[in-house]
Amino acid sequence: METRRPTNPAAEEILGLYFPVLDHGFVALVDYMGSDEDVERAARVSYGYGTRRTSETRGLIRYLRRHRHTTPSEMVELKFHCAMPIFVARQWIRHRSASANEYSGRYSLIPLLFYEPEPAAFQAQAASNRQGRGGAPLRELHADAVARAEAVRRLAAEQYEWLVGHDVARELARIDLPLSTYTQWYWKIDLHNLFHFLTVRVDPHAQHEIRVFARVIAGMLKRVAPLSFEAWLDYEFRGAHLSRGELEAMRRLVRVDDGGLEARPGRVSREELARLGLAKREIDELLAKLATSPADEDFDLDPSAARPAEHFAREMEAAVPRVDRR
Repeated sequence: METRRPTNPAAEEILGLYFPVLDHGFVALVDYMGSDEDVERAARVSYGYGTRRTSETRGLIRYLRRHRHTTPSEMVELKFHCAMPIFVARQWIRHRSASANEYSGRYSLIPLLFYEPEPAAFQAQAASNRQGRGGAPLRELHADAVARAEAVRRLAAEQYEWLVGHDVARELARIDLPLSTYTQWYWKIDLHNLFHFLTVRVDPHAQHEIRVFARVIAGMLKRVAPLSFEAWLDYEFRGAHLSRGELEAMRRLVRVDDGGLEARPGRVSREELARLGLAKREIDELLAKLATSPADEDFDLDPSAARPAEHFAREMEAAVPRVDRR
């Protein structure tokens, strides 16, 4: 079928394919509107099509991203179908610049599928981060934790089935299901706001369970708007912003000379960084920016890893309580 709308063959290849995430979750690119060409068109307000060289489009898109001209990116939209644990959905929905329509537990029976962390993801609380994990798996506790979780979930599932089996309103029957229960939604967002979502959720500091979803979405976006994605990688994901004090510290180490950069003698101590107005945590973060390189992830998707929609539909159907199936 022919279309006059801009498309990308790489995006068309995965359109409607469902990529597994975690134990029962998935992400599918349902539809998209626009591509890198539409970002350029919006920026130039041009009617031209196919007249620009790729290098010119790339240069403009990188300029826009570099100087934070974001409106042209709002002309491109992507729509996803996703299934995730409820606790992941609650983090996800904090990004309020998208449209979401979630599975209704008031109208439909809830599939009793629950997320179970893998041994490597079952970790202690971080010593220096109040909202993160410590990085060392608690393998000796994992089996006991899983057994306890399964007991809680089994009791919650039995309660849910008993309530709906006795014709208690579904909106009441669902209230004691745990946050590990899977939900799903359709989620539509524009390119600009999707980049913000990815910057926060692909970051190594993000919670593992939402990060794995964000990485799959990043791979899909790479196929829809590869030039915009490349600019996001270079200027945001693998780049870093510097404050006034951080820039002043850099100027004490490097100077511009004959159109190039030349190192200055000496060093900038922590004490001098403090005198430039940087707090202890800012200093630590600056040193971390310069000492380590971001992970060199390419976010490539393997289409062979995808499953048809029917695969997940059957799994969801099998997990629905065997009551009130009319």
